Amino acid sequence: MKILTLNTHSLVEKDYEKKLGWFVEAVCREKPDIIALQEVNQSADAPEAEGLAASGFVRAQGEEVPVRQDNHAFRAAKMIREAGILCSWTWISAKLGYGKYDEGMAFLVPEGKILETDSFYISRVRDYNVWKTRKVLGIRAEGLEDWFYTAHMGWWEDEEEPFLNQWQELEKRLKGPREQGTVWLMGDFNSPAAVRGQGYDYIKSHGWQDTWELAEKKDSGITVEGVIDGWRKLLDEKDAGAAGMRIDHIWCSKKVSVASSNVMFNGRKEPKVSDHFGVFIETKKKGENRR
Repeated sequence: MKILTLNTHSLVEKDYEKKLGWFVEAVCREKPDIIALQEVNQSADAPEAEGLAASGFVRAQGEEVPVRQDNHAFRAAKMIREAGILCSWTWISAKLGYGKYDEGMAFLVPEGKILETDSFYISRVRDYNVWKTRKVLGIRAEGLEDWFYTAHMGWWEDEEEPFLNQWQELEKRLKGPREQGTVWLMGDFNSPAAVRGQGYDYIKSHGWQDTWELAEKKDSGITVEGVIDGWRKLLDEKDAGAAGMRIDHIWCSKKVSVASSNVMFNGRKEPKVSDHFGVFIETKKKGENRR
């Protein structure tokens, strides 16, 4: 199984059209089974999208915000289908970003079908106009028994919406799926793996497996270089991770065999398409050995 996670930055990106094309080309070439996306947005005032059913859209549980024409996931799914690959997808909006974008999370399932969805808040604030509002999106896909969730977490030291409170709510909501089987949790956790005693260590202490650590073959795992939105004040204050941070992760509720974990869209393996790089893993089948 191949899994890709990426914080897309979507319409906020300069040269967006070009970067959308690069993203779709890589997806068609690498053929991930599951694609988890964060910061997936659309213009709040754009016309509503037409042809959603033909694009493979599955409306997420409880989602009321309409999909609009320039929705990043909608456009990506259409382009993947136009390349000859069937694609099922879903999207939720959590908040208004930059004062003009409906922003949320999405899953794309190339050559597959989404059977179930799940979504819920993990933040205490639930005001659509407040950018710290956080939601999580989950899916179960045809042919796969596991549940897959995508998250975009707050910061450990945030006084209003600390990581710890959000994580505790998330774990409470995932207790049932974890008891029933394997759960994959991926996304932007705003928790540098190199910083001790904060979010990364807390997740590991609760039994979650970092697939980067499990991988037989891997690169540095760095998903952010330099200073990006949301980190400017923190990095100015204590210079944490200025050389690069591994803050985008793919976690699994159980120890699994991972053949490889590599960073994508970092300018070396695929062009940059966002202020974050993607994480791409491939698991091993039972009895499969790779060298």
